[in-house]
Order: sequence, then C-alpha cells, then structure tokens
Amino acid sequence: MKPLDFILLHLIFVYLNKLKMKNLRLKSNRHFAVILFSLAIAIAPLHAADGQANYLPPGEPQATVLLAPPPLSDSAEQAADLAEVQAVAHSASSDDKAAAFSEKKFDVFNFTPAVGDFFQPGKLPKTEAFFHRVQKDAASVTDGAKDFYKRPRPYVVDPSLAVGKLETSFSYPSGHSTETMTLALVLARVFPDKQNAIIAHARLMGWHRVEIGRHYPTVIYAGRVLAQAIVREMNANPDFQKDLAEVKAEVAAAQK
Repeated sequence: MKPLDFILLHLIFVYLNKLKMKNLRLKSNRHFAVILFSLAIAIAPLHAADGQANYLPPGEPQATVLLAPPPLSDSAEQAADLAEVQAVAHSASSDDKAAAFSEKKFDVFNFTPAVGDFFQPGKLPKTEAFFHRVQKDAASVTDGAKDFYKRPRPYVVDPSLAVGKLETSFSYPSGHSTETMTLALVLARVFPDKQNAIIAHARLMGWHRVEIGRHYPTVIYAGRVLAQAIVREMNANPDFQKDLAEVKAEVAAAQK
C-alpha cells in the first residue's frame, strides 16, 4: 500500500471516530459498504497512475496487433519449434547455461562488457534511472501480450527441459528478448560506435533463454520485433528525448 493510501485510510477512521463521539451509529452494513466504496474510488486513481508508462502512449505499441499469433499447439510449426529448443538446450555448454541462469534478473549494466568498464551501477545516476524506466515500459508491453496469447513455455510441453527455478508466466513474446533488445537499441543511441557489440549482446541474452528451455526461438524473434516497435514509440515522446539527451551528457562527462 502506498503512503497516500494510508493517509486516505486515516481520514476515513478519523471520520468514523467523529461519528462515534457524536453518539451516531451506523444503522446497517450498507453504511459500511458506502464508506468502503468511497475509499476504493479514492484510492483507485492512485494505482492507475502507478501503472502508467514513462515514455509510451497508453496501449502502445499493441503487441497483439503487431505480432502474429504463436504456432498452434498441435501444428507442425509447434513441433519444429519445440524440436529446436530440445536440440539447443541439450547441446548448450555448461558455461552458456550458467550465463543464462545468471541473467534471470538483469538491467542495462549487463551491457558493460560491450560498453566499457566505466559503465557501472551507482556511477551514472541519471543513466541508471533512465534505463530503469525504459526497461519497465518494455516489460509492461510484454506482460500484456503474454497474458493474451497464453503460450505455455517449452518445459511445460516437455518436462525434460525443466531445470532450475521455473517461471510461472507464459511464453510469448519473450520478456528477456524484448527488454534486452529495447535496452540495446536505446543504449546504442548513447554509444553509436559500439552499436554492433551492444545489439549482439542483446541477441545473445535472448538466445540464452532457448539454451535453458525457457523459450522457443519464435518467441525470441517476436521479442526483437516488439522491441523495435517500443523504441519507435519512445522516440516520439519529448520527455524521452530530453532524458536521453541528459544521459548522453552524463556519459560524456564520465568519459572525460
């Protein structure tokens, strides 16, 4: 519960205490319902605001319009998709799998190998906050699409692929692929001379998810397409452009 929620609750209880002090009693449960309904109406906009994107217009990009539906569960395409996951997962090296598991939680500083050792958390506050907002926006787009398509993950279809701590969310499109490529496309604006290395690192992080049976290849590819649409929408936002300019300035100062 947010601090403002507590304030509203406090005001309600103060009001109830005043009623009690005046020897007024609530005559039925209906009065409680009215009060609770009023409280819910007051608090709801606060939570709605919490869900607003930083740089994306409401409802954009529409992943379910942009992306083709995933393969049908009983189709030859699904069988081929699963077969590739099985082949990739069973042939992946222990180092690749270890890297994949280490990336379960990630942020823009996973790209430090591609950018340079100076690019570290805690040293670039504007940059860190900016990319946190970018990643949060990308995640909100993929979450809605996953719940719409409800594609089971590969290890649900083939339990032999189930290793490590398993996610409970659906599979299409890949959150890792979408978020890492979104971060990469924006980060490449800050470091244009390192664009190829940054994009390659995002592709690798997405592919790691196939190597541990978390996603199908088609899910990874869908995430990359969705990332391009997300960044296109962000580029049209003046706040995004302003914040990006501040990030570029902060990074330039740090490199002097």
